[in-house]
Amino acid sequence: MIKNRSGYPKYPAEAIVCCFLCFFITAYPGSPPSFGAPPSKIPHKITKVYPHPPGSFTQGLAFEDGFLYEGTGQYGQSSLRKIKFETGEILKEARLPNNLFGEGITIYKDRIIQLTWLSRIGFVYDKNSFQVLDSFRYPLAIEGWGITTDGKHLIMSDGSNRLYFLDPESLDVEKKLDVYDHRGPVQKINELEYAGGVIYANVWQSDHIIAIDMATGRVTGIIDLSEIVPKQYRKHADYVLNGIAYDPGKNRFFVTGKMWPRIFEMELLVSK
Repeated sequence: MIKNRSGYPKYPAEAIVCCFLCFFITAYPGSPPSFGAPPSKIPHKITKVYPHPPGSFTQGLAFEDGFLYEGTGQYGQSSLRKIKFETGEILKEARLPNNLFGEGITIYKDRIIQLTWLSRIGFVYDKNSFQVLDSFRYPLAIEGWGITTDGKHLIMSDGSNRLYFLDPESLDVEKKLDVYDHRGPVQKINELEYAGGVIYANVWQSDHIIAIDMATGRVTGIIDLSEIVPKQYRKHADYVLNGIAYDPGKNRFFVTGKMWPRIFEMELLVSK
């Protein structure tokens, strides 16, 4: 045994490495630690295509009562919109202050909640008039990315692998959920949509949507949407797949991307 100048034992590097290897083999006999099986591919079908209002830097998408609601981003251009999706006509629009970068949206009861990116401020609108009813500060020092609701909580992402479950009235954080797949934590979780007990999420700068188990955070499935990415944006760093809305009445999804010229209606081909 070697001692250093302070008199405390100093172990050779070789001994430290051997100890680590012994611990690793004992803790994980036969194989390295595993996060489970890879997520399965979720089959889908694009059923219809609709026009997307030009210049829409999509940050959030929601569906209710036959209309799409969209939150857009970029400083000086961020907005909340009500859209007649069949034609792409913007029926109503509210602009954010120029110093705020709009992010995800969700509809809770008769209200629309919209996040902003770095300012840690969210807005609550009357769903029908788009009048701002309130604003709020995020309960934690995090960024605002995506938001959805399961009817009991507001579920929020911040660009990491973590989801936050907020009380919709007090906005207190009631639960945190870390998202992972077979390789480990899934980072850059963006736009969110709740449907049928599952959280669907865009992953920033990817061309797929992941399905997340709400109880465990495990990614159970992947929807590969590479075929709908516009050719001119396939290598673009910003104009990526983003925006998921669910219509429970017809069991259909609407998906699009930032600055994309089209919105796609999608059906998941899964067993009932």
